[in-house]
Amino acid sequence: MIFDYELLYVKEGEIEVTIEDAAYRGCPGDFFLFKPRQRHSIRLIGSVPFRQPHLHFDLYYQPDSEDVKVSFNMIEQMTVQEKAWFREDTASYPPMELPNHMRFSNPAYLEKMMFDIIHVFTMKMPFYETEAKGIFVQLWTALLREQHLSRHEPVISHWERLVRIKQYLHQQADRDISLGELAEMTHLSRYHLIRLFKLAFGMTPIQYHQLIRIGKAKELVQYTTESLTQIAEQLGFPNIHSFSRVFKKMDGVAPSFYRKKN
Repeated sequence: MIFDYELLYVKEGEIEVTIEDAAYRGCPGDFFLFKPRQRHSIRLIGSVPFRQPHLHFDLYYQPDSEDVKVSFNMIEQMTVQEKAWFREDTASYPPMELPNHMRFSNPAYLEKMMFDIIHVFTMKMPFYETEAKGIFVQLWTALLREQHLSRHEPVISHWERLVRIKQYLHQQADRDISLGELAEMTHLSRYHLIRLFKLAFGMTPIQYHQLIRIGKAKELVQYTTESLTQIAEQLGFPNIHSFSRVFKKMDGVAPSFYRKKN
């Protein structure tokens, strides 16, 4: 058992990994995430040389983080002090829920980030710890995103269309967009488009578009001297009342709140 987390990447060779009562076969390109207090073992399969770059990490810095070492002991062999080092497992629950075994269709860019962290940590140039943490945040985010998308196979097959819609919505912040227009553009039914977009980005295309428009409106209210009516017209709202209603629904306050605050 380990106190914090370990991310292991199978670069070469094959392994059998047992975590608690579950057994997994690890092939090149696979990731394994060992979590605090999980019993686990690794066994080499075959005679092919095995390379396993890995990272030990704490998700959150704590006062005793500098004291926590890597454990190679069974829990029965640990001292009272060592048992106090076990971290709370936050990677088994939303929003950062990750499984123990991960297999993605394109692990190359994840592999690169992992080796970049190891290189930075090995070279130990000035401010290397900050650099390593920065790359790790990118790696961790990428793992979360890849795992999220892997649970929704239809999203992956339509990913390019969904990204194109997202970019289009950003470009059209100054007018209303209809769901029919987006469906025609992607050759998807309205129902299918809403479902896929919500799975990918957590909201419908129209909700996302409104979020963009209100975000732009907030900037104009705060950092320009244009009237609220002018801003409403600039962003394609039919009148100030419609603009204020949508603004308050999306942001929780009326647009005048930011003008007074400024």
